[in-house]
Amino acid sequence: MSEEFEPELDIAKAEVLKAELEDYDLDEEDLALLGIQLDEEELSEYRPAPPVLAIVGRPNVGKSALVNRILGRREAVVEDRPGITRDRVSYKAEWNGRPLTLVDTGGWEHDATGIDASVAEQAEIAVDLSDAVLFVVDALVGATASDERVVKMLRGTGRPVFLVANKIDDSHLDSEAAALWSLGLGEPHPVSALHGRGVADLLDAVMKVLPEKSAVAADEYRGPRKVALIGRPNVGKSSLLNKATGTNRAVVNDLAGTTRDPIDEQVEIAGKIWRFVDTAGIRRRLHRQQGVDFYASLRTAAALERAEVAVVLFDVTEPISEADVRIVQLALDSGRALVLAFNKWDLLDEDRRNYLEKEIERDLAHVDWAPRVNISASTGRHLEKLVPALELALESWDKRIPTGKLNAFLQQLQAENPHPIRGGKQPRILFGTQAASRPPKFVLFSTGFLEAGYRRYITRRLREDFGFEGSPIEIGVRVREKRKRR
Repeated sequence: MSEEFEPELDIAKAEVLKAELEDYDLDEEDLALLGIQLDEEELSEYRPAPPVLAIVGRPNVGKSALVNRILGRREAVVEDRPGITRDRVSYKAEWNGRPLTLVDTGGWEHDATGIDASVAEQAEIAVDLSDAVLFVVDALVGATASDERVVKMLRGTGRPVFLVANKIDDSHLDSEAAALWSLGLGEPHPVSALHGRGVADLLDAVMKVLPEKSAVAADEYRGPRKVALIGRPNVGKSSLLNKATGTNRAVVNDLAGTTRDPIDEQVEIAGKIWRFVDTAGIRRRLHRQQGVDFYASLRTAAALERAEVAVVLFDVTEPISEADVRIVQLALDSGRALVLAFNKWDLLDEDRRNYLEKEIERDLAHVDWAPRVNISASTGRHLEKLVPALELALESWDKRIPTGKLNAFLQQLQAENPHPIRGGKQPRILFGTQAASRPPKFVLFSTGFLEAGYRRYITRRLREDFGFEGSPIEIGVRVREKRKRR
């Protein structure tokens, strides 16, 4: 815009416009919006890391069910077949007022090959990074040769180990639990993860040996911005997380869909601390999904709810698909800040690059305001470029336009391009206020309905004048009529 905003004058003009609204019929919600004050962001600070409790065992012995029982909600994916949990997944929990971190793991099998070997490695890493271990055994099956090998691995760690005899749904089955003394890990704790029997007694015993502060986990940073990694299966979400952390945090395999639970990880990139959430790839529409994929998609939606910014990953070696566009829409619907990351850039040839630009222009035109980064998750190339893109998107997401400046903008906008006359009347914006940030939400009081095209025009001009790169913008319109004089 050609004119410069003058804060004091803008505030005075806005107060005049606001006062003129007294001539219009306003309800209690209108008055509340006019008086809204956005909260200031809390300062970041460090806090001690809570103790870490790893849960390990053979596949399908009920580890995830036990996690859900401790959490008191269905968080970990559970299904009655082995191999459902493949990564080590952390959850924040609490028992008798004390915080702790639960780490669910994939089933540990000795001499595993392929992806099963990766799963076993994840379980061993989880034990190394824990303060204590729950070793879960299916008491109805009894101790197996694999269980005995797990015991050998656990003895070498030096960690306190609690032997959990699961699936003891009734007291008459306690003898099955007693048979597990043979493993040499001390007294078995009979529980039913499914029904909750014995879990409280188990946790009471565990809390007696867990330290107040973790001896293995780094102190947590209160306030790192939360980033959800979303995208189709096998686009490189887990590879990106692993490269960012410098560890094999998530299972990476050419088999699509190897991540099914969301994984939270605190990482440092280019000197900045972030909390990344790696999510299960979204495959089909929710109503078509069943079983594990259905619950994993729910986890993805939950991850977006916990996040502040979504990084949508695309595999540049494949055409942008309907599924990719649908995932972008999922991020938009969540109201989170948005960054588009084009992965496997090192594999892109010139011909494919030309097609890709056309696909982006055609399929992603509605999010042309989102920062774009070209990366290679497997090699780490240009990973540092994520930082300015994330910071820009979050700055826009947090942005607050002063009421005086907003109304000066709206008045000038209307003077330059007034709303078209419809039915002999020309709607006029009386006053505007930013009702919220994260994402930015604006409420406009007007004398008539503002057409969708004019609202899009306002949104475009807001972006041109105030930025908002990487953030969705919501505009609500309240049509109000003048109060009839008596």
